[in-house]
Amino acid sequence: MNNKPLILVVEDDPPVLNLISTTLKAHEYRHVSARNGAAALLEASSHNPDIMLLDLGLPDMDGTEVIEKIRGWSNLPIIVISARAEDSDKIAALDAGADDYLTKPFSVEELLARLRATQRRLALMQSESPQQSSVFTNGALKIDYAAGCTYLDGEELHLTPIEYKLLCLLAQNVGKVLTHTFITQKIWGSSWENDIASLRVFMATLRKKIEPDSEAPQYIQTHIGVGYRMLRVD
Repeated sequence: MNNKPLILVVEDDPPVLNLISTTLKAHEYRHVSARNGAAALLEASSHNPDIMLLDLGLPDMDGTEVIEKIRGWSNLPIIVISARAEDSDKIAALDAGADDYLTKPFSVEELLARLRATQRRLALMQSESPQQSSVFTNGALKIDYAAGCTYLDGEELHLTPIEYKLLCLLAQNVGKVLTHTFITQKIWGSSWENDIASLRVFMATLRKKIEPDSEAPQYIQTHIGVGYRMLRVD
């Protein structure tokens, strides 16, 4: 039986789609494909894939819109594969809820490495639980590790997998300053070690969801040039 994850490939360029499909088949990944945004949303809801590979330049809608729609109901890991190499495009996709970004042209080895890294993150999120308690509380913030849910003032927060992983990492080290390098290695692996811009984007989107007052953050403190720390809230 094939236990490899099911990959949804969203790509309208036939040669690129063929390359990705051939690569996945050669490495025994199960996969389905879609050639536009509407089909991608339909396939995502009907097949419940484990990972999505998403091109941004689709014929019917921009890929960032697909990400935003998916994030309305699912934490499906999304790896963007795009010819757009500008930092602004990358940050827009990550800000919309993407988990990773691969720029075309890409090597088959790099694509497979990104898939393996995403699988490791999924496995880690499913297996990790803190040693002391299955529930973390800090002021109005509550993390139910067993259920994989986060609440603020009793209302459930809708976090992306990366945001949730970041929050858990900070919560499990409450009061400690975690360096940029430590965080990126824990969340993405060594290939993301120097990608501080992406980390800032994810931290900003996380803060929007958990900080009642963005001008006076209660939970996450920035140590400029060093990293971040979760403060203990009474």
